[in-house]
Amino acid sequence: MSEWLTDFGMFVAQLVTLVVIGGLVVLVITRAKSEVGDRTRLRLEEFNARRRHRRRRLTLAASAPGARKRLLKGFRRDDKARDKHHESDAAAGPTVWVLDFQGDLKASATGRLAEEVSAVLDAAREGDEVVVRLESAGGLVHAYGLAAAEMDRLRQAGLRTTVCVDKVAASGGYLMACCADQLRAAPFAVLGSIGVVAQLPNVHRLLKRHDIDVEVLTAGRYKRTLTVFGENTPEGRDKFLDDLETVHGLFKNYVAERRSDLDIEAVATGEVWYGRDALDRGLVDALGTSEAYLVERMKEARVIGLRLERHLSLGERLGLMVTRVVERGVEHGLELLDASRWQKR
Repeated sequence: MSEWLTDFGMFVAQLVTLVVIGGLVVLVITRAKSEVGDRTRLRLEEFNARRRHRRRRLTLAASAPGARKRLLKGFRRDDKARDKHHESDAAAGPTVWVLDFQGDLKASATGRLAEEVSAVLDAAREGDEVVVRLESAGGLVHAYGLAAAEMDRLRQAGLRTTVCVDKVAASGGYLMACCADQLRAAPFAVLGSIGVVAQLPNVHRLLKRHDIDVEVLTAGRYKRTLTVFGENTPEGRDKFLDDLETVHGLFKNYVAERRSDLDIEAVATGEVWYGRDALDRGLVDALGTSEAYLVERMKEARVIGLRLERHLSLGERLGLMVTRVVERGVEHGLELLDASRWQKR
């Protein structure tokens, strides 16, 4: 009861602010930060059962009304036979564990991936396979270095690992993908970008023009090489470029160690390639979508999706629900406002 009251109190604590935008009143909901620690739960989904259920529904929909009763009886017989032999089949056959990684600039999903990898390593048996459906255009070097290290744990444990790329695995995304024993990509997936980039503005001349001085104080010759506000020097710029080359070298060596047949100097130019060209250059091992691969694996193995999810409290669920309703209302209101403006013109 006390936990429910706490959740409800968190919901009541939502701060609602009225903002007027172009004559339209908009509700902006700011969720109060929960002081309760993150609660997570492991969600498992058996892909074989899901596919079987969908196939049966389609079979029933396409059959004549008179044949549906007979089909349903056949389905029940199949289920009884499957339940009877389930334990022995499960013990004998391999399992394919499916993980998902959606990357952003900071590789924010790395913590969840690390826990999911730990869970798989605790449960996997000899002969099992891990399939990672990976989508990322890369990001921060240290963030994706950690994500790639988590992927390496599967290889080090002796688990066969397959990475499937349906859209993009570039830069840090490819750093992760190359850890797999088998790398598959859709025909128009984007792969590669084995390079390093850094950019920052410098407003020193603008500040100097307005008689504004900026002092950059450091202890250590290369503590600061390029700055936003201070005056950059040729020495600092050369050191910054050396650092980029060092990171690029680490990137190339990491990929080359995991894909020994790859001509690393030919592909480590920062360029990207689509699926077919990536296959020709040795960046991937096969073409095909993740769905096609999993359907093929279902013929001889149990395919289980695994995802660690944060369990939302009652207050958080209510807050999200209200937020979605308000967002839809705001979008609709803005559409009406735009329409009325166009009519006035």
